[in-house]
Amino acid sequence: MKQLTSAQVRQMYLDFFKSKGHMVEPSASLVPVNDPSLLWINSGVATMKKYFDGSVVPENPRITNAQKSIRTNDIENVGKTARHHTMFEMLGNFSIGDYFKKEAIEWAWEFLTSPEWIDFDPDKLYVTVYPEDKEAKRIWLEEIGLPEDHVVEVADNFWDLGVGPSGPDSEIFYDRGESFNDLPEDDPENYPGGENERYLEIWNLVFSEFNHKPDNTYEPLPNQNIDTGMGLERMVSIIQDAPTNFETDLFLPIIGKTEELSGKKYGSDKQLDVSFKVIADHIRSLAFAIGDGALPSNEGRGYVLRRLLRRAVMHGKKLGINEAFLYKLVPIVGEVMVSYYPEVLEQSDFIQKVVRNEEERFHETINEGLSMLNGVLAELKAKGETTLDGKVIFKLYDTFGFPVELTEEVAEDEGLKVDHEGFEVEMQAQKERARAARSTETSMGVQTALLGDIKVKSEFVGYDRLETESPLEIMIQEDAVVDTANEGSAQLIFAQTPFYAEMGGQVADHGIVADKEGHVVAKVVDVKKAPNGQPLHTVEIQQPLKAGESYFLQVNTAMRNKILKNHTATHLLHKALKEVLGDHANQAGSLVAPKHLRFDFTHFGQVTADELKEMEKIVNQRIWEAIPVVTIETDIDTAKEMGAMALFGEKYGHDVRVVNIGDWSIELCGGTHVSNTEDIGLFKIVSESGIGAGVRRIEALTGQEAYEAFRGEEDLLTQVAQTVKSPQLKDVVSKTEQLQQQLRELQKENEQLSTKLANQQAGDVFKDVKEINGTTIITAQVNVKDMNQLRQLADQWKQKNYSDVLVLGTGQGEKANLLAAMSPAAVEKGLKAGDLIKAIAPKVGGGGGGRPDMAQAGGKNPAGLPEALKAAQEWLA
Repeated sequence: MKQLTSAQVRQMYLDFFKSKGHMVEPSASLVPVNDPSLLWINSGVATMKKYFDGSVVPENPRITNAQKSIRTNDIENVGKTARHHTMFEMLGNFSIGDYFKKEAIEWAWEFLTSPEWIDFDPDKLYVTVYPEDKEAKRIWLEEIGLPEDHVVEVADNFWDLGVGPSGPDSEIFYDRGESFNDLPEDDPENYPGGENERYLEIWNLVFSEFNHKPDNTYEPLPNQNIDTGMGLERMVSIIQDAPTNFETDLFLPIIGKTEELSGKKYGSDKQLDVSFKVIADHIRSLAFAIGDGALPSNEGRGYVLRRLLRRAVMHGKKLGINEAFLYKLVPIVGEVMVSYYPEVLEQSDFIQKVVRNEEERFHETINEGLSMLNGVLAELKAKGETTLDGKVIFKLYDTFGFPVELTEEVAEDEGLKVDHEGFEVEMQAQKERARAARSTETSMGVQTALLGDIKVKSEFVGYDRLETESPLEIMIQEDAVVDTANEGSAQLIFAQTPFYAEMGGQVADHGIVADKEGHVVAKVVDVKKAPNGQPLHTVEIQQPLKAGESYFLQVNTAMRNKILKNHTATHLLHKALKEVLGDHANQAGSLVAPKHLRFDFTHFGQVTADELKEMEKIVNQRIWEAIPVVTIETDIDTAKEMGAMALFGEKYGHDVRVVNIGDWSIELCGGTHVSNTEDIGLFKIVSESGIGAGVRRIEALTGQEAYEAFRGEEDLLTQVAQTVKSPQLKDVVSKTEQLQQQLRELQKENEQLSTKLANQQAGDVFKDVKEINGTTIITAQVNVKDMNQLRQLADQWKQKNYSDVLVLGTGQGEKANLLAAMSPAAVEKGLKAGDLIKAIAPKVGGGGGGRPDMAQAGGKNPAGLPEALKAAQEWLA
């Protein structure tokens, strides 16, 4: 077996399949793009859905990739098992209707056993097959030549996600030998495919050949596909003869740095080893996910990151690290992965800043959580109870990020048991809530062959003209290609079209289709890309249409011109964002419509009013400088050399368009743009908000819409001027400040009068003292305006010591307020104001609480105040 680094194994895999005619697809972002069914990209095939379901036809039906992936469904096992990870790399080769079982099996065997490639000993390889998949078993036995005892039938070998593509699979295992055998020889799990440590699964070949239909039946797919996945970490552990994945060059440098920071040694204590592994695993996930635009938060994928970080911090504490340290591991992760994922090192400063900020915040909440836990434990012991409730454990886990084992440890130190079952009930309830909140969209669509089979060429000519004459090549109605259509809606493909198909955030053009006499025969209401890339026009038919005839296509010019302004403005805004907020502010989505633009970007924290003002100013300066907008068609490598910025989530082919605005903003973009920035006219930001974990949204207007927004605000200001009787707009601010000062003075005068009135009432109220069971009490309904004045009366009562107990009530409109107070002598007798207020508050339709000496309540039934005061006397009796 060869000695290889993890970087060499990854590259060798990609090179092998490239030599077999595969296109190497770059690793996609961990944050799914246009796929609400996934929280994270969790496998290599997750990024291939659009090819498998036929919505996009790839340039090459043979594809290979190394895909970073995250799975967090059983996070508690990380560090305790040999191969559990939250982030891992899946090496895959895919065939979209091209080769099938024979090639997939032969190439897998060649890659694993050939001296030119991995060079495994063939005797150490075993495979499993689906019992009904006779063809796969035949290929392994007859064409590869495996002995019968190296091919095992396993009933679970069928890949199925529910509705959509499915099929049998064949898994390849490596026999690590007797020294790894953790089971007795006769154990039923002691075989390739069983639950054991000896036979390690390294590769799964999925033969996707059926559509699993909603009625739970299976039918053959229009195209048979291959989807394979090989875990890089597992492969490297075999090649580097590592007992677990963590002793490979993917993790050891991170563990080494953690040793340095903790002063502890990896391999000296099994319990501490778990902590080393958890930290190494979790910081990889954090660094990559944050680099891809996800940020810690209290929901969705942000919650996953927060939980990973907090779990790693708690394991740092077990290693004796009591300060922020994870951020120091980020550059190590970047160095380990730099050969294929340079982005972690490139964004190292930003990732470290996010991690450190989150760590320091968590250290504060740890102390809050410990304080809460110690308080609960002290209370339980005082009551003589022996078990810590599961709800408390869950709150510590959910709110403060406390691992259950930590809570258990602290509780057991105090001699208490832990309610695990109650905790599990709360955890299950949370999972149900998360499941209910998740999108109901299906994971992968069912293939349809119709659009995928249409290969006619269609050229977009709309960059430099808005009308053209072109033959109608294809017409579709009711999922069938037709020659004529007389009414209703249809989908059309023309040989040439000036209509822009919705893409990259830019909405589709609208317009008309006319015949040679100039009669409008159809209205174009939408345009999208067909699977093979042709603009697919959705039209409302006005007069009969016939395939093969030539028609005049005309784009709505006014609508297109507004779209141009807004699209170029998004480029200017993107650059302004980076100048004001920093290079981490990357585009995370956009909408370019005729009447407004929307721009989503990654940024943690609020964007200030001053920062928004500065961005708006920068964009308008570029507009007023009248900069030519130059579009160049070139290849992707030349574009990158020019410094062109690629957009988040976009896939680029060999040939690209570069939009260059004065060498200030240079972006790869297939959209339509103005020819000069001055064509935009005016730019105005109208809103900024957070739309998810670490993602902000700016909405803005250009041209006529921006002018109308400014004019609308001016009209509002004019109304304000008239209201405050300011003859000139420039005096509105000073006039408003003058009115506010007058209002403050009147409020102060009102407060003084109210206090005077309350004091006058107090003289009468405090005279009516009753004695009940040896305790004196004053109860009264007073005419004051709020709880604040009730408290002022209570202060006077306290200073003069008029009685042991005071209960006051007041009603204003539909609101009632109650206040109860106890003298020190009453408190010594065991009387508590909080208990009293809880007993009487229901009489006014409310509730409340407070300290033993002072408590208050609010309610919505002022008519119940006399009853409440009477109930206070009864309570004391």
